[in-house]
Amino acid sequence: MSLRDKAEGRGQRAEEKEIGKNKHLSTTIEELNPKNDNIMSKNIIQIADEIIKPGSRKRLELPVARLPTQTMLSLPVIAINGIESGPKLWLSAAIHGDEVNGVEIIRQVLEKVDAKQLRGTLIAVPIVNVFGFIEQSRYLPDRRDLNRSFPGSSGGSLAGRLARLFIKEIVSKSTHGIDLHTGAVHRINLPQIRANLNDDETYSLASTFGTSVIIHSSTRDGSLRQAATAIGKPVLLYEAGEALRFDRDAIEFGVKGVLRVMAKLNMYPGPFNETENLPIEIRQTKWMRSPRSGILRLHVGLGDRVEKKQQLGIISDAFGDTNIKIKASINGIVIGHVQNPLVNQGDAIVHLAAI
Repeated sequence: MSLRDKAEGRGQRAEEKEIGKNKHLSTTIEELNPKNDNIMSKNIIQIADEIIKPGSRKRLELPVARLPTQTMLSLPVIAINGIESGPKLWLSAAIHGDEVNGVEIIRQVLEKVDAKQLRGTLIAVPIVNVFGFIEQSRYLPDRRDLNRSFPGSSGGSLAGRLARLFIKEIVSKSTHGIDLHTGAVHRINLPQIRANLNDDETYSLASTFGTSVIIHSSTRDGSLRQAATAIGKPVLLYEAGEALRFDRDAIEFGVKGVLRVMAKLNMYPGPFNETENLPIEIRQTKWMRSPRSGILRLHVGLGDRVEKKQQLGIISDAFGDTNIKIKASINGIVIGHVQNPLVNQGDAIVHLAAI
């Protein structure tokens, strides 16, 4: 075989691979528009049975399961498809149903993005755990944590089926992801990015987001980030605020951060392509725990820098007869703390990022 024949063979194989790279796309590009020779230059995406045309926005409802009343609950999705092909970024929120800041972040981002100016595709899922969201609960009806159920199974539990649907229809159609979270109930978090900082592209996007700290975090078994990373999708996890509360600063940080990442990916024009200050890179975090039960009075707040052996607060009884000092065991930055002053022995009280 001549060198020219080999080159033509490689080119043909590359073209075939590009056309068929999304294994879940049931309708081929030729079938969508077989007479258009320029179809490869157009940005076409399919989610479930819906085709989102270039330069358009479409709201989708992906059926998940019926309630006992036979009411169907669906996964709400808004896809904005640019005219020009490019990165495909998914935004997800409320994987834990009581974490509502991300829902508002996505709403504000969608308000700002015009399909005619977008390069690539933005796939937004503001409420992933629709069951928990309705019940204002972190969990699904069977008390499973959705973020410990990925990649899921089409024949598994309700959590597994929802996780599988999300991986199949959202993650597999994307090139990058941003997953939006808040602190668990009775906890509040400083705006922060958690990600695999050992990956160059992920590190670059994490640094661009604009939070004061970025934390290298190993993926947890069953998490969305683990499942997405396993199939080659860089993911940022944004943590800020507390459950069941809108936090204005956390929401503003999140909206600007998403737009900065989109600018970094050359998806959307805007003033948020650079951050003013470089974030502090964190490789270790540690919770300070309560040595006894009682009533907590904190002396530190989010973002405070503390030194080893510095007093963080006091635990006392209702009369103040017994006072136990809580001290930092490391030099660090306060990236989270408990909100409920009633604590039990061993409870996590203050979360420190080691510096």
